[in-house]
Amino acid sequence: MSYENPQIVEVAELLKARFAELPNKAEILKATELKGLFAEISSLQPAQRGMFGKEVNALRSELEQMVGEHTAATEALPPIDVTAPFDVNVAADKRPQLLPSEQGSKHPLTTELEAVLDIFYRMGFTAVESREIDDDWHMFGSLNFPEGHPARDDYDTFMTVEKDQNGKPFIAPAHTSTMQNRVLQKYKANLENGKPIAVLLPGRVFRNEDLDARHEHTFNQFEGVYVDRGIHAGNLLATFKTFLSEYYQQEIEIKSQPFYFPFTEPSFELALSCPFCHKKGCHICSHTGWIELLGMGMIHPNVLKAAGIDAAEFTGFAWGCGLERLVMMKYGVEDIRHFHAANLTFLRQFV
Repeated sequence: MSYENPQIVEVAELLKARFAELPNKAEILKATELKGLFAEISSLQPAQRGMFGKEVNALRSELEQMVGEHTAATEALPPIDVTAPFDVNVAADKRPQLLPSEQGSKHPLTTELEAVLDIFYRMGFTAVESREIDDDWHMFGSLNFPEGHPARDDYDTFMTVEKDQNGKPFIAPAHTSTMQNRVLQKYKANLENGKPIAVLLPGRVFRNEDLDARHEHTFNQFEGVYVDRGIHAGNLLATFKTFLSEYYQQEIEIKSQPFYFPFTEPSFELALSCPFCHKKGCHICSHTGWIELLGMGMIHPNVLKAAGIDAAEFTGFAWGCGLERLVMMKYGVEDIRHFHAANLTFLRQFV
């Protein structure tokens, strides 16, 4: 870049020559000569200040661009050979070998999820995996969350800077209910053929939580959705009581109390009798004999309508259960963070 003022031309040549020798290129922006030019602006006559100040600012911008280009070039990473480490031109016995599968094992959450799925398969449910990024409609709108609901605030929910076609940010789902509208639409033909909609929705979910022994920002959940004619809350409680008794391989008692969720009406919180002390009281159940487990309820008519299902003809229920919480109670695990800590001492207990 060329400058008209001789003084600025001289400083520009000096600083550019010095730039090539500096180990830390950003130091050029702190040069005393550049600062001196800025200090001189106030001492000039008003008629001279405009052009002089414009050229000084242009010099600083040129130096900043030089620093930025050098930084970008320095940080550029070398290209990666996409054929590595299994280049087809390398003989098979010369390629890096994978660890043999017999040295590995399933994660306890994978094993327990398979057990959960097996029980619900035998109860007539099919499974559809949830997703780990979704839009505002499926996360909130289709589930009867009103505008302004606290859950829509990014204080509670992880949201991306990327937005959907309606200008709403994409979301890391806080519950597998984000799949509910999809499966209701996908399987509503079952209702016309005299069959129920019975779907289990397993997947990872994400919440802006303070971490402690019972709370994680990332955990696994499985949601149950069941719709048919004449379905009531008694069917819901009986279904989950049957599941819990089968999962823990003992007779489990349950109790419910009213609660509120936008997507169910009526809604309940469910507690189960402690499988360790059988209601006598122990440290697992905080000596109450009962353990609070999950939220559930009858699917709100607005949720059914959003999926194109006649809420006057069909009713249904849904629940959302944390897998880690279920497993913690089964094995007496005291801290949910163990599941994601990659601690082999902990994991080998389940092999």
